[in-house]
Amino acid sequence: MKKFIDLFAGIGGFHVAFHKLGLECVFASEIDKHARETYELNFNKISPNIFNNKLFNKDILDLNYKNIPDFDILCAGFPCQPFSQVGKKLGFNENFQSRGNMFFAIRDIIKVKKPKAIFLENVRHLINHDQGNTFKTIKKIIENELEYSFSYNVVKASDFGLPQHRPRVFIVGFRNEKTNNTEFKFPLPIKLNKTMSDILGGKCNRDIGLTLRVGGARSPINDRRNWDGYIVNGKEVRLTPKHGLEMMGFPKSFKFPVNNNQAMKQLGNSVAVNAIKAVGKNIIKYLDSF
Repeated sequence: MKKFIDLFAGIGGFHVAFHKLGLECVFASEIDKHARETYELNFNKISPNIFNNKLFNKDILDLNYKNIPDFDILCAGFPCQPFSQVGKKLGFNENFQSRGNMFFAIRDIIKVKKPKAIFLENVRHLINHDQGNTFKTIKKIIENELEYSFSYNVVKASDFGLPQHRPRVFIVGFRNEKTNNTEFKFPLPIKLNKTMSDILGGKCNRDIGLTLRVGGARSPINDRRNWDGYIVNGKEVRLTPKHGLEMMGFPKSFKFPVNNNQAMKQLGNSVAVNAIKAVGKNIIKYLDSF
């Protein structure tokens, strides 16, 4: 059985996707105490080993990377605030122990553990941040310093069956790719078979929903900051965590031990499970072809 680690894990979107693909999570790291509560509640039965053996790490900067169990795939939805349109756009100019430089923690783990593959997720605007220099730096480190291949694509949740825009850049890399005769290919989008009308239980003014976000909830429905308000059967409706889970591809059995505001924040910080699973499936196929 292939193994993966779940860095900057949030509430476990990568974990859900790769568990469905038959992989074992052997280590996870998440610093936010509320997200940790949600993560442990939902994965303590699926992956008891990481909780029973103190492999659910809190602070990735306070960790001896040699103590991470061996694994095949490194998964990381690394913090996006410094690269986001709504953030300060400081990127790699922030202090080392800040959100912007968590990529370097990923780099150091890859150096020590040398996994077969890496799978990173971030906001689309990472590509153009600082006139493209931030992305060039990441690419250079992965290719030249770490000696992995580098493939990327902007993927929308709606490309893989979820009625939400949520464009994100996915970065995939493989160690020793020269031993393979083919290049990695991202999966092709599939037809959307579920709309916001299906999720909200009535005729909705949008087929594909707005990207779930962290701030701006309850903004006026015509405000550019609105992301949680819709017109359904002629009436204004606001998203609940139940709607958010379905828009993100989490299972119906997923539970939140936190209030609704915190749950929506956690969903806004998460990854689209269906998109992760589709790309993850291709990663596994590609590894199997080596």
